[in-house]
Amino acid sequence: MDVTLLGTGGPTGLPRPSCPCSSCAVALGVDARAATALLVDGALMLDLTPGVAFAAARAGRSLGGVRQVLLSHPQVGPAVEVPAGLPQPGRVPDGRELALLTGHRVRAVAMDTPGTGYAVTGPDGQRLLYLPPGGAPAGLEENGKDVYDMVLADVVGRPDALARLRAVGAVGPTTDVVAVHLDHDVPPGGELRRRLAAAGARAVPDGTTLTVGAYEDVPDVPRRTLVLGGARSGKSVEAERRLEAFPEVLYVATGGTRNGDGEWAARVSAHRERRPGSWRTAETCDLVPLLAEEGPPLLIDCLSLWLTDAMDAVGAWDDAEWAGGGERALRKRVRELTDAVRATRRTVVAVSNEVGSGIVPATASGRRYRDELGRLNAAFAGECEQVLLVVAGQALVLRG
Repeated sequence: MDVTLLGTGGPTGLPRPSCPCSSCAVALGVDARAATALLVDGALMLDLTPGVAFAAARAGRSLGGVRQVLLSHPQVGPAVEVPAGLPQPGRVPDGRELALLTGHRVRAVAMDTPGTGYAVTGPDGQRLLYLPPGGAPAGLEENGKDVYDMVLADVVGRPDALARLRAVGAVGPTTDVVAVHLDHDVPPGGELRRRLAAAGARAVPDGTTLTVGAYEDVPDVPRRTLVLGGARSGKSVEAERRLEAFPEVLYVATGGTRNGDGEWAARVSAHRERRPGSWRTAETCDLVPLLAEEGPPLLIDCLSLWLTDAMDAVGAWDDAEWAGGGERALRKRVRELTDAVRATRRTVVAVSNEVGSGIVPATASGRRYRDELGRLNAAFAGECEQVLLVVAGQALVLRG
């Protein structure tokens, strides 16, 4: 089963008409996208958009064999003219199945927003799922046998839709997840590719034809990632974004609670409100056992506070205790942590502060902490497939 993506953009396309934003300004060439529409084996069209006949011609495809046109969501703007020869578009009621003479079967999938998803099974049994913009499947039940070969969805706008599909086993390691309905929420080009790859997804230019069931181009999700950044740089948001398309993430908060500290309580509350409801939280600095266990992805926020706890435990703030064995004890703790990171089979995203670029701390203890955090960051980064530095909310790839 082949799928030609006649468009991959949001309902109004990318760039949006008359939009002055920076994302629209640079959405040129292959990064310019018409509204999303798919052509399946030349016989089934999912969503009818303006200029679809010209898009098909540019892709080297004919619309002469289209036997069914289905809409997934209410159209934006004026009614779209149906090109000559195409059947009138329609929608399938939720839960109903439509059989085409070509051997394709289309089942309507209920969504949590206005719109309809379509699960298409080809004549040879390949399965794809197409979701409308801004929508996620509703009422999914776990069934590990029904893994889709391809999913086309609004990965940027609704990463939780992908998380839901993974939670019930509908998306597996070989599922080709293709981002469509791409709007101006994320800058195009390299930044878009990086964010999608972290979710195990990819984007392709308009006009691309994909073979359902071919998974050679499915990106490998980095198993260990370190996200560095200064204060308020956006490093925690970047770390959370990398796992929002995965269910049952364990958020490991190393800062604990600070009774009576209103500012700290407000920061903790802001972090909790950002996180998906399906994530669990563990407040601990005992990271080695968690890394050794099997389980869902870990988000560790942050190594800086883990180091503070470790330095407290070995008496690192006292010069005599530091010289009398505290330094050796801290080195041992760091080595145990990095060894656990090397051996872990879990997906791990860790956050840490980058403090080496600021002014030299005025106190000996401050300089000691800065130096030890630099050493910890370097050792942890050495065990990671990907390392990012976040500056002003922009992620720079240092490794991977």
